[in-house]
Amino acid sequence: MPEINYSYPQLYDFTKAIFLKIGCSEVHADTASKTLLSADLRGVDSHGIARLSGYVRLWEAKRVNAKPDIRIIHESPSTAVVEGDSGLGLVVAPFAMKIAIEKAGKAGTGWVCVQNSNHFGIAAYHAMMALEHDMIGIAMTNASPLVAPTFSIDKMLGTNPICVAAPAGKEPAFVADLATTTAANGKLEILQRKNLATPGGWVQDKEGHPSHDPHILKQGGALLPLGGDREHGSHKGYALGAIVDIFSGVLSGANYAPWVPPFPAYVPMPSRQPGKGIGHFLGAMRIDAFRPAAEFKESMDDWIQGFRKAKPVPGEEKVLVPGDPEREFEKERMENGIDLLQTIVDDLKQVSHKLGVPFLQ
Repeated sequence: MPEINYSYPQLYDFTKAIFLKIGCSEVHADTASKTLLSADLRGVDSHGIARLSGYVRLWEAKRVNAKPDIRIIHESPSTAVVEGDSGLGLVVAPFAMKIAIEKAGKAGTGWVCVQNSNHFGIAAYHAMMALEHDMIGIAMTNASPLVAPTFSIDKMLGTNPICVAAPAGKEPAFVADLATTTAANGKLEILQRKNLATPGGWVQDKEGHPSHDPHILKQGGALLPLGGDREHGSHKGYALGAIVDIFSGVLSGANYAPWVPPFPAYVPMPSRQPGKGIGHFLGAMRIDAFRPAAEFKESMDDWIQGFRKAKPVPGEEKVLVPGDPEREFEKERMENGIDLLQTIVDDLKQVSHKLGVPFLQ
C-alpha cells in the first residue's frame, strides 16, 4: 500500500488546527497535538495521527469536552484525584502527571488517579515527563473492553498499557511501554489497512477459538491477554491488565471492566456506568528520595551497558534495551519525516473537509 511522507511540523500544524477547530484552547490544542504525535515519532503508528478522526467523532458525539474544567477533587500531600471533565485524555493526563511531579518534588513520590477522561495516547509520553526532573515516571490507563480474560469469551478488559520511564546518565533513558495484551487493538487496525492476517495468539473468535482474522472483533471476537493462552502465560497478562484496571478505574472513581467507554464513537455506551469516563493512574518518584540521583544514574548506565553487551541469539544483531527502538524511530522520523498510509491520508482529508481546515501543506 502506498505511503506519503510528511514532516513533523506539517503534521503538528494540521493536528493543532483540527483541535482548535473543535474548540480547544491554544494551550490545550498544543498539548494534545504534541501528545498525539509523539506516538508517530516513536513508531507507535497505531496511536498517533491515525486516531485523530476518532477524537473528532467523540467530540461530535458529545463524549469529548473541548473546554474541560480539569481540577483536583481530592488530595493528600503525595496523592490526588483529578476530575477530567470529559476532556481529551491527551490533555488531562499531562495535567495529572504535572501534579504527580509537583507532589514528588515535595513529598518524594506523587501518585495521581484520574476519572472522567478519554483515550490518552501513548503511555510513554506521560511517564517520560518525569525524566527531566530526575524522577522515575509511571503511567497506565484502562481502555475499551476488547480483551477476554483467560478461559473466557466475554470481553472484560482493555489493552490497559503500562509504562515505566527511568533516567540514566550517559545512556539514554529506560522506557518500557507495553500493552497487557499480546497486541494492542491499533495493531489490528494496521493489519486491516494492509490486508494482512494476525499472528497466532493475538485474537480469538466469539466461541473462544484461535483466529487470524484482523476483523474478528467486529464479529464478536476478542483480543487475548499477553501470553495468548494459558500454556504461554496468558493468566499473567490477564492479571497485569486487571491491576491496571483497578488502579486506573476502581481507585479513581472512573469506569472499569466492561463498562469503560469505547473509543469508537459509533459503539454504544455501556448500559451501566459505575464510575465516570475512562481512568488513568500516573506516578512520579524522586530518585533522591531513595538515593543520590547521580549514583542511581551511574548504576543505570552500568545496568544498561550490561544488557547491551549480552550475547544475542544467532540472526540478531544486538540485545535491545526497552526504549531503544522508539528512540531510534524518533530521531529518524524527526529528520526524515513520517510516512502515512494512503488510507490514513484519505481519512485525514475527510476530517479536513468536514471541519473546513486546510489539509496538510
